[in-house]
Amino acid sequence: MFVCRLDRPWEDTPFPLQGVELTREQDIQTIRDLCRYVYVDARRMVAYTPRPMLTRTHLATLRFRAAVRYDDGTTVEQELPRVRGALENASAMVARISDDIVSGRELSVELVEQAIRPLVSSVLRNADAFFWIDGLRQRDSYSYSHAINCSALAAIFGRHMGFAEETIISLAAGGLLMDVGKTSLPESLLQFQGSLTAHEVDLARSHVTHGLAIVAGSDITDEDVIDIVRTHHERHDGSGYPHGLSGSDIPLTGRMLGIIDTYDAMTSDRPYRAAISRHHALRQIYAARDQWFQAELVEQFQVCLGVYPTGSLVELSTGEVAIVMAQNHARRLRPRVAILSTPDRHPVTEFRVMNLMDQGKAGSPVEIVCTLAAGDFSIDHAELFLRQ
Repeated sequence: MFVCRLDRPWEDTPFPLQGVELTREQDIQTIRDLCRYVYVDARRMVAYTPRPMLTRTHLATLRFRAAVRYDDGTTVEQELPRVRGALENASAMVARISDDIVSGRELSVELVEQAIRPLVSSVLRNADAFFWIDGLRQRDSYSYSHAINCSALAAIFGRHMGFAEETIISLAAGGLLMDVGKTSLPESLLQFQGSLTAHEVDLARSHVTHGLAIVAGSDITDEDVIDIVRTHHERHDGSGYPHGLSGSDIPLTGRMLGIIDTYDAMTSDRPYRAAISRHHALRQIYAARDQWFQAELVEQFQVCLGVYPTGSLVELSTGEVAIVMAQNHARRLRPRVAILSTPDRHPVTEFRVMNLMDQGKAGSPVEIVCTLAAGDFSIDHAELFLRQ
């Protein structure tokens, strides 16, 4: 940032009278030591990129020890404009990354970090806001949306597990890049709606090898990112690819992103099938515990997202259709929801928010009776919220 004015005379500081560009940690610390507040000129933002964290060659051996407690620093409503901006920024960065690779240019570690850092910062402040916006926004192509969703989900999962922020950065980068090798495959193969031949299956699976080559040709040396690209299709029982790894032979990052990759694929529309509800996707992943996925990680992922993940369409015991707006961490079955319809399923013109924790104190409790897929209720709920 460019600091144009202080809460004290410039003559009392080591800075020049015309202002100061904050490009060094030393300058920030000096400002902190001298001033209680400063004025920033938003029209004179300073281009500053720290040394990319993803170029690390040595990772802490205890980086997965659950030690950090993340409390929501903002409400969903406060975080919405920030996460919306972070998602728009991530989409623009992913498009630039894809264009670079398709054009034969090197994968830019700076663009990767520019994509993920605002997203990570947002989900560390409030994870529900991402799910809320993700349920409302118009998605780009599956490849772009999948990369961004997996990046954010990886950050949210890492937050839940209590990992350090630098570890969460690695998880988010791995989620963004794990399918980067698909840029080397024919688009017709990625969009094919029928059954693939054995040769086509092998070709599709080669995206892992292509992805590793793309990352190896960049400045990214973070072992966790490389492990994610290499092992996110490996499975707990050894049935995955490309090396048939099993159990603890699969790095923790690969085990986590394998779950996330599957979950987002299930809850996204694909050329060959429609999306299923988030609740049902979690149930299918739970059914595959100790087969495809490590049971303990599946259970933690379910706790992280909640029984009814934020952004899920649900039917209430009143007959009304609602969308889950935020989790109640003490009672996962009773989240905060926004009502989208009347009891006879007519769309409302103005939504209202209901906290299911507060219902039933003076009568019968309002409960969720089932979840709905996005196409089960014919209302553009995104348009409804944008009008408010």
